[in-house]
Amino acid sequence: MSLYVASINSGSNGNCYYVGNGTDAVLVDVGISCREVIKRMQRAGLSIQSVKAIFISHEHSDHIRGLRVLSTKYNIPVYINEATIRGGSLYLDSVLIRPFEHAQNISVGELLVTPFRKEHDAADPYSFNISGNGITVGVYTDIGCACQNVVNYFKECHAVFLEANYDEEMLENGPYPFYLKKRISSNKGHLSNAQALELFKNHRSAFLSHVFLSHLSKENNSPQLVKQLFQEQAGDIKIAVASRDNESEVHCISADGLEGNCVVKQGNSENRDASKATTKPALHPKQTSLF
Repeated sequence: MSLYVASINSGSNGNCYYVGNGTDAVLVDVGISCREVIKRMQRAGLSIQSVKAIFISHEHSDHIRGLRVLSTKYNIPVYINEATIRGGSLYLDSVLIRPFEHAQNISVGELLVTPFRKEHDAADPYSFNISGNGITVGVYTDIGCACQNVVNYFKECHAVFLEANYDEEMLENGPYPFYLKKRISSNKGHLSNAQALELFKNHRSAFLSHVFLSHLSKENNSPQLVKQLFQEQAGDIKIAVASRDNESEVHCISADGLEGNCVVKQGNSENRDASKATTKPALHPKQTSLF
């Protein structure tokens, strides 16, 4: 048995990640338009009808831009906290809102999702572990530092979308103003390549099989540079870079680390009647990504 994972988009221009078992699936963040999410999922062979829940990490616009339309159109419950709703000036159908707490185990069909607090420049930021079929996949982006929560949950992962936002030298010598460089490199900013690599080297499990390097800065990083950096330390672990422009291929994560045929067998999800969902007029999110 496997879990199927894909990056729908990854970067300051929008973030969206898919984890599922073929019948049940979740999205983490919807930072690109509803139309673009559906188009990319279809190209990857994934069905929106399998998505039983959306989990929102925080209120920056590159994580919530397409949320209201997608959740309303397909009547998908949204796991999101009040501070995030307020911070993003979000108007969501109250029937679809599901608050959650740190370390709460949330059942979504046959999946188990565990949110945990992290350090980031947001009202109430979280990352997530998604488990099923004896496999755990982490979605760890927008992390200022590898705090103890990050370390503890990282150790559980068979696969992980791991932020490697910037190369320290490129950021220091790049075009950003000084205050923004300080915010990015602070403990509430983003993980550098070196910080992500340190987490990977020191705290990976013996069963970690896939690392998807995520949320790379367009100006302050290089996909080739960071992939080579990790591959030098990876051994048999597969290293890939999540694109800021396109969906990834679908990867099958199995407990034995082998990746087989990744054609997702979509289950017969119950049909959602989008006409039953009612929503207040949307406001544009106030909070935008700083990075």
